[in-house]
Amino acid sequence: MIRINEVFKDKKAFIGFLTAGDPCLEKTIEYILEMEKAGASLIEIGIPFSDPIAEGPVIQEANIRALTNNMTTDKVFEIVKEIRKVSNIPLCLMTYLNPVFHYGYDNFFKKCQEVGIDGIIIPDCPFEESKEVSDICYQYDVDLISMIAPTSKERTLEIAKQARGFIYLVSSMGVTGMRSKIVTDIEGIVELIKSVTDTPVAVGFGINNQEQVKHFASIADGVIVGSAIVNIIKENGADANKPLYDYVKSLTDVM
Repeated sequence: MIRINEVFKDKKAFIGFLTAGDPCLEKTIEYILEMEKAGASLIEIGIPFSDPIAEGPVIQEANIRALTNNMTTDKVFEIVKEIRKVSNIPLCLMTYLNPVFHYGYDNFFKKCQEVGIDGIIIPDCPFEESKEVSDICYQYDVDLISMIAPTSKERTLEIAKQARGFIYLVSSMGVTGMRSKIVTDIEGIVELIKSVTDTPVAVGFGINNQEQVKHFASIADGVIVGSAIVNIIKENGADANKPLYDYVKSLTDVM
């Protein structure tokens, strides 16, 4: 998508994540716009799911809160539709294969195109089995964002060669969550990826402070922050506008 491509042109991208419906539909819209005002380049919107296997406790709990508040996939599309009335910021959905499959691949990605979704991240869709999804989402101009974990060189190269939009480079093995230290050789993996593709690389999983953001932004094309943002929303509920803005601004200022 053009919007995603523009994000990485001549600048580093800050990508923020939140869970749709936590604490409610209206606040999700407000919080996405607050992050944009604070300098976020792209927003990942998590579709609540009962079994988010890639997520740590912080985002798992956000999923439970959102589902308790009756957030649905159709309501997520409503959120995107409302945002598109006032903002052109790139938006990617983060979800699992089960909700997309049950919605119907064609119906789901047609709806994505209608409301203005730029990409989708599906952590439990292995690269080797992704063609059944990519063939359909590309028809509707939605990028299937590839995730690359610290894994074998051969597999990294294979995924990178076919990536579109941007590459989500997982900083550490395991689930999402704030980490005080990230020891993976991210620089080496980025160099490997860049040897076969010009697709931008954004690093995520665990990043939560200025030092980490500055470090990984110097290595990759962007950074992704999720659990720390979701935690601010958890702590402040419907009053998270200013704390969220201040936090994201403090990170985008060092990039």
